[in-house]
Amino acid sequence: MEDVAVEIKRLREKARLPRYMTEHAAGMDIHACLDAPLTLAPGDRVLIPTGLALAIPPGYEGQVRPRSGLALKQGVTLVNSPGTIDADYRGEFGVILINHGQEAVSIADGDRIAQLLIAPVCRATLCEVSELSATVRASGGFGHTGLGDVER
Repeated sequence: MEDVAVEIKRLREKARLPRYMTEHAAGMDIHACLDAPLTLAPGDRVLIPTGLALAIPPGYEGQVRPRSGLALKQGVTLVNSPGTIDADYRGEFGVILINHGQEAVSIADGDRIAQLLIAPVCRATLCEVSELSATVRASGGFGHTGLGDVER
């Protein structure tokens, strides 16, 4: 496992730095940085500030992912999952939460709202062609491998 140095800046004094909660955790917990609690009604979505900015090295990205406990217990997840923090972005990053649950959910300053993973990025070189190579799947799209297609 390779460690990657990522610079982080508190944009607000009370912002909490992300951290790994267990020895082998893939993601660091991200905390809300709020002046006052807010209520997320069922179906609502909101951008939650973190009070933080990152300098991710070239060749890497920050992936902002949901916390499974929030999703299971309260139906709260991320609208764009995973969200991407590009290596050249230096502004405050936020977390877009949505409440898919049936009850209103309160979010307070310091609540753990998402997780941050730092991951390598592979950039592609696109090569335009007149025909693509053939495969067994061909153009089979959504649901093309349904139960009727399973070998028995």
